[in-house]
Amino acid sequence: MALKVSDLQTGDEIRPRAKVIQSKTGKPVQFEVMPSTREAVTNWIKFKELTPYDWLFPSRKDKDLPTTTRQYLRIVQKWVASIDLPKSSYATHSLRRTKATLIYRKTGNLRAVQLLLGHEKIDSTVRYLGVEVEDALALAENIDL
Repeated sequence: MALKVSDLQTGDEIRPRAKVIQSKTGKPVQFEVMPSTREAVTNWIKFKELTPYDWLFPSRKDKDLPTTTRQYLRIVQKWVASIDLPKSSYATHSLRRTKATLIYRKTGNLRAVQLLLGHEKIDSTVRYLGVEVEDALALAENIDL
């Protein structure tokens, strides 16, 4: 949540890729900003009249601070409730996991998912995705050598 406008924007353009330093690991992680997201971020910056030095998602209490993870949780819970989805099935972290899981299911490429998530150890990615022995065996069966 602690993104500055300048982390995503160069001039008037939102970059298609950006890099952030993960607070948990201190390691850089690159991520893609899809066209629809770039458009939404551009509109948000204009709507909020943000400068490159502003937080992209400023705190509702203090503009000089970013939105907290707690506030982000509240926002996600409101979204989930507004479209009548079960709260227990959706959380801030599950949103992060969704794309990684879809990439893994489509490609079976654990290393790519590991890099995208910024995990140091492949074991962490395996646990994170909930990859089971059966998944690994199913992938191996599809390769005829």
